[in-house]
Amino acid sequence: MTQQRILEAGTALLEEGGTEALTVAAVASRAGVSVGSVYRRFGDKDRLLAALQHDMIDQFRADIIRRFAPLRTDPAALVASAVTGLTETYQAHERLMRVFLAAGATDAAVARVGSEAAMDASRVFRQFLEPIVPMVDAPEPELRLDVVYRLIYGTCQNRVLYGELFESDRPLTWRQLTDELVGVACLYLLGAPAR
Repeated sequence: MTQQRILEAGTALLEEGGTEALTVAAVASRAGVSVGSVYRRFGDKDRLLAALQHDMIDQFRADIIRRFAPLRTDPAALVASAVTGLTETYQAHERLMRVFLAAGATDAAVARVGSEAAMDASRVFRQFLEPIVPMVDAPEPELRLDVVYRLIYGTCQNRVLYGELFESDRPLTWRQLTDELVGVACLYLLGAPAR
């Protein structure tokens, strides 16, 4: 119970002010516990940050799996479900994800854990799309799946870090971006547009 309150308080502080706002004293105050309670459970700020990152990753992974639920089993529907599941999960976790992406640029431990999580998400994405592998008309269908994942991953990371209008002055909502990524993925993997 106390540990969960500490994690929730730490998450809120990170979302509001980034890693600079995450102090043991601020977390303790926000959680309504003593500073000693935070230290006993997490040791120091770095370990608290690591615990918060792992907690976010666990939630992100569970969210992706929950969203990878196709309404139909035709290949285009599977691709659409995978792409949409990934982009919607990034959107749902945008504020906290931004904090960890920015922190990973200067903190090797955060970057390492983030990379491991990204590779895990890649495996989940790949496993979900297993049924379409025989339909990918390419010498290396696995390479195509990897490229699609990297395209979506990189696009979502860029959107999370920099927002909608960083690389183009054309407004593009998350929904519009997702629809376009679904179209690209269907063409690249299946040779046909999304339906």
